[in-house]
Amino acid sequence: MGRQWLHAKRAIVNLKKGQVVGKLVKEITVAAKLGGPDPAANARLFAALEKARKASVTRDVIERAIKKGAGIGDDKMVLEHVVFEGYAPHKVPLIVEVYTDNHQRTAPEMRVLFKKGVLGNAGSNKFLFDHVGIVEAYHPEAGKDLEAAAIEAGANDFEALTHAQNDDIPEDGSGARFLTDRTAVHAVSKWLKDNGWSVITSEIGYVAKTYPELDEAARAEVGEFLQALDDHDDVQRVWAAFK
Repeated sequence: MGRQWLHAKRAIVNLKKGQVVGKLVKEITVAAKLGGPDPAANARLFAALEKARKASVTRDVIERAIKKGAGIGDDKMVLEHVVFEGYAPHKVPLIVEVYTDNHQRTAPEMRVLFKKGVLGNAGSNKFLFDHVGIVEAYHPEAGKDLEAAAIEAGANDFEALTHAQNDDIPEDGSGARFLTDRTAVHAVSKWLKDNGWSVITSEIGYVAKTYPELDEAARAEVGEFLQALDDHDDVQRVWAAFK
């Protein structure tokens, strides 16, 4: 075999890196389309730009993505937002958000990915989720009072986040997920930024109301299924009743 295994491993790593960069560029484009090109007034775009810079996405690529999403210049974005509802193995409900330039191509591909799960009909399981604003952030100081931060920021609820749950959070910092009204995402993000927090996610999404009990084997199977969905180029977010 010689060093063929090493070359194969590098190829896989490069492929994964390319997928991550592609999703970040699409996220910037979508954020600019939804909230405008100014990151100071668009919390989702601000968070996407921070992630893109950490991933070494070039300035030119970032600027093109913003212009494309905001409809500035000749390169206009033509992406359709499609939501798929269904169930992962072991009846774990999920919602998949897709941005695609070809729905007729993406829909059959999603059906193939769902061969181990259930692709539901429209409206099949959204009632199992709360549709809320989600802001994930961290403070460099350990032991921050998360409840006080949530109250002052105007969030409705919060939960602690660790480095093991999100590797954007430093091991020695204070991480949290703040849940907000959908109209309050930007205001909560701005308060956090103004008070020393680094915002890593700012968006409107879905949070499951309950979570099925799963053994380790079932968790592994569900995890593999969700990863396969997330690896699809057109999939932007996967929301699942799974921790």
